[in-house]
Amino acid sequence: MPVIDRKAGYSFVYPFGWQEVSVQGQDKVYKDVIEPLESVSINMIPTTKEDIRDLGPPDQVAEALVRKVLSPPTQKTKLIEAKETDIDGRAYYTFEFTAQAPNFTRHALGTITIANGKFYTLATGANERRWDKMKDRLHTIVDSFKIETKVYN
Repeated sequence: MPVIDRKAGYSFVYPFGWQEVSVQGQDKVYKDVIEPLESVSINMIPTTKEDIRDLGPPDQVAEALVRKVLSPPTQKTKLIEAKETDIDGRAYYTFEFTAQAPNFTRHALGTITIANGKFYTLATGANERRWDKMKDRLHTIVDSFKIETKVYN
């Protein structure tokens, strides 16, 4: 299912059957009502930076984001991969990680970029036990994330 937010300046797709839920501090969140660890969230914060590369290399930026923002401090995290991609002349950092809680492990993907004076973060994931079943769908979500250069007010 497509999401296009012209005012915030982004678009992405999410799996059929997921529902939008309200989560404080997030711009949009969609999740599977049966498997609550299967979700996608979008967050934006203002920035004076103009390019994601201004923050450092992909692995360094992703590691800090995974440890300090995308996972609770009590969870053990592991960055599996981080890479830079270019879409329409804009740099995106895409990464894969796990976050281990006492009773489950979440396997997740994220993508970040800077545009329109904002630092955009899209994160999606699933319970590790369902990763093999869900990974293609989750990669589709991350790969679909695009920033609009013209934002409508």
